[in-house]
Amino acid sequence: MSRPKGVRHPVRYIVVDLEATCWERDSTPDRMEIIEIGAVCLTPSTEADVRDFSAFVRPIASPVLSEFCTQLTSIRQEDVAGADIFETVFPQFLAWIGEEPFRLVSWGRYDLDQFRLECRRCGLPFPAAFKSHIDLKKVFARARRINPVGLKAALDLLEIPLVGTHHRGIDDAKSTACIARKILPGLAP
Repeated sequence: MSRPKGVRHPVRYIVVDLEATCWERDSTPDRMEIIEIGAVCLTPSTEADVRDFSAFVRPIASPVLSEFCTQLTSIRQEDVAGADIFETVFPQFLAWIGEEPFRLVSWGRYDLDQFRLECRRCGLPFPAAFKSHIDLKKVFARARRINPVGLKAALDLLEIPLVGTHHRGIDDAKSTACIARKILPGLAP
């Protein structure tokens, strides 16, 4: 579906948070696999227009979650055991995002880098639109003139309550979206 020439659509912000397999030791990104994609779509209109995406992803290289991972994320083995693999879930996520324009937003660069790694590992093209990623952690630190802080600390500084369970993709995406609404152009009240 193409837009009429000269008609501008407002940029949507796709706020994403990933959870991945992890271990108490040796949780390097190249060993980790995405196990949850959580995202919120923010538009410059109202908070009522928020849409979200949440999906578990079945890991292949390390299909059994470590006890450390389960305790950190609250994601259970049965959540991922019956889930689709990344090659199936990622196209669903892209379909949910829809057409450009949009800007991918996350708290830090980890999510962008993990998407890039997973796409390379699975032979999927890395979306060109993801390259205009916004590292909200850096934007927040610059705006507040502080060193970068974790998501929970940023929420505390803004006196915003944490949404749901910390280290769950969809909940952290919603928490990050609360911060985005306060500092990204066109979203602030």
